[in-house]
Amino acid sequence: MTKPPMTRYLMTRNLVTPTPTTPDAESASAGSPSPTIRGRLLPRAQLTPAERAAMLTLLDRHFAGVTPAQFDLDLAEKQWVILLHDTSGALMGFTSLRLETLEAPISCHLLSSGDTIIDPRAWGGTALMRAWLAAVLALREYVGRDRPFYWLLLVSGFRTYRFLPLFWHDFHPRQPSAGASSLAPRLPPLARLRYGEAFDPASGLVRFPRPQRLRPHLAGIPAGRMRDPHVAFFAARNPGHAEGDELVCLTELDEANLTRAGRRILRALGTSTMVHSGTQPDPDKVLRPEAEP
Repeated sequence: MTKPPMTRYLMTRNLVTPTPTTPDAESASAGSPSPTIRGRLLPRAQLTPAERAAMLTLLDRHFAGVTPAQFDLDLAEKQWVILLHDTSGALMGFTSLRLETLEAPISCHLLSSGDTIIDPRAWGGTALMRAWLAAVLALREYVGRDRPFYWLLLVSGFRTYRFLPLFWHDFHPRQPSAGASSLAPRLPPLARLRYGEAFDPASGLVRFPRPQRLRPHLAGIPAGRMRDPHVAFFAARNPGHAEGDELVCLTELDEANLTRAGRRILRALGTSTMVHSGTQPDPDKVLRPEAEP
């Protein structure tokens, strides 16, 4: 069966940052409300030099150990980028995504996240998750539903980990009181495939030779947040997070796996404006991450 034109699924959604409290709403203590944020999904090959430079600057502002060469290498492995801008056009956040269709070690569509950062000024809302979920739905529609669609991500900060229980019912690893996850046996082979010897199956952590560490204004976990069982679990499973250790996590990207908060965002996305992004990439290269656009 011939796939529809890829252009149909490359879209910009105007995503206004919602105001309800989120797990990171303590950032509102800065005193100013979160700016209006709009997200855009585009092929990595369509990034302009100015956009790439802004991404590197934003990442370096909040992470130590960032180098242009390392940034370029991580970005080159991804086919997709989500950019978050405020109404003035300033870059407020981004994440890069690698999409591949696997037959082994597990038959699935696999989405892997690369460098990701949101400026603290944009905290207090779910802008990235709204833009990210819109992007996922577009990519899910394109690759089809012939096999499970998994999200493999590395987590070095409690804020990122906290989005998993907020939006997804089943994910791994998670606190024991939530019960065993059906994804537990799937994570190790996928992590070994993606991260090789950097992945330690005993701890579930990835340790890179030259890790990126959150800068002091973002590093650490405020004492009050440790009362959250999800945050306490993350701290216990990744005690070296401040040194750049990354906890490998896995969830299934399926509407049935969304929590109530996730379904609210899904309903809001149904009314979002969708605009074609322009150039149509080669679909073969979309599904073959090793091929350069």
